[in-house]
Amino acid sequence: MKKILLLIPVLIFTTFTSAQTDVRIYDIIDAISADRIKQDITTLTEFGTRNTFSDTISETRGIGAARRWIKSEFDNISKNCESCLNVFYQKDFVTKEMSTRVPKDAWVVNVVAIQKGTKYPNRFIIMSGDIDSRASDTMDFTTDAPGANDNATGMAGTIEAARVLSKYKFENSIIYVGLSGEEQGLFGGGGLAKYAKEQDWDVIGILNNDMIGNITGVDGVTSNRDFRIFSEAVSTTETDKERQMRRFYGGEVDGISRQLARYIHKNVKIYMPEMNPMMIYRLDRFGRGGHHRPFNDAGFAGIRIMEAHENYTQQHQNIRTENGINYGDILEHVNFEYAKKLTAVNAINLASIAWAPPAPKEVKIGGIVEPAAKFQWSKVDGAIGYKIYWRDTTSPTWDHSRYVGNVTEFILNGIVIDNYFFGISSVGKDGFESPVVFPNAIIR
Repeated sequence: MKKILLLIPVLIFTTFTSAQTDVRIYDIIDAISADRIKQDITTLTEFGTRNTFSDTISETRGIGAARRWIKSEFDNISKNCESCLNVFYQKDFVTKEMSTRVPKDAWVVNVVAIQKGTKYPNRFIIMSGDIDSRASDTMDFTTDAPGANDNATGMAGTIEAARVLSKYKFENSIIYVGLSGEEQGLFGGGGLAKYAKEQDWDVIGILNNDMIGNITGVDGVTSNRDFRIFSEAVSTTETDKERQMRRFYGGEVDGISRQLARYIHKNVKIYMPEMNPMMIYRLDRFGRGGHHRPFNDAGFAGIRIMEAHENYTQQHQNIRTENGINYGDILEHVNFEYAKKLTAVNAINLASIAWAPPAPKEVKIGGIVEPAAKFQWSKVDGAIGYKIYWRDTTSPTWDHSRYVGNVTEFILNGIVIDNYFFGISSVGKDGFESPVVFPNAIIR
């Protein structure tokens, strides 16, 4: 009996998928360079140590030299795009009284590069990497701590994303930032989040990259496709009223950071299907922290993107060999092609969000004891239409959607409100969507 190849479903799938994609996103993926990332990681390791409290005067060693070099890279990128980046230092003073991890009073200095949006210049999507590194003892600011993976990879990826995305114009602003003081208590992120509040920035969210270069875990698992997206469930700044609404209407896993995580998951599945994004329903790794947390604390959306398989012998360790194990965060442990992939994950999501209109501010839902779900939402400037999403209450992802055109209310007939969770996104002229907004009001 002859085997019959069923080609029609493949053709249908291809046609359906291509209708959702934009060729510029594929161009961005192709433009990310593993060689440039390797070069930048190498340069960062050559500063010896980048401990937050290390030398700030030397031109070749310490965090001072490292941050000046990072600023010079952002400045060079800006020169090549006709001054499209506003590059500056943002700093805060920390003292020994602030933390047991602070050995002496010092300035914590972040390096910020802003690519201003053409239509919404005060709306910001942020990509961050950490400048600082550490030895086994976080108070030791003189011992070599090259920090190749933790976190020269995240910093190099941020610089590379700026190189590539600076070639494009976006409606929303993008911030590329190197944050300091992570190892001593997330001081850099805390300072920038406070600065964002003071400047009245409308922060869409932050993609914090912390360790994006290791593919072989301490458990022996090796994978250059898996990566994790950490996100908190709901905002710590929610009101008592919002908390009460969750009890009756749901939303325990539908905070703004979780929606940002779902956005990234969906985009990667469309544009980089070879990758396996793992959504981790936790603020960060068990008992540990990252620079997205201060933004979460301030009420902003924020997630952590990182490798799936960590090797703890290569984190927070003096360089040494013990019992046949080579300890230390050195260059030879970094997989540059993998760092390229995770940099691309960031870049395509920065671009997609920066090209998208704002999300609806108000989304109302109704349909109690009715065979239909009803929606109303606020109109968004720049949106040509809206999309309703829904999923089973136990599903981690938005699995169903319907584009409903340029309206501000709609009824999904035949969909029982009790059986699903729902959300609304706005859609721009090029098809790029905002993150989904979970209903925040009830239709009475």
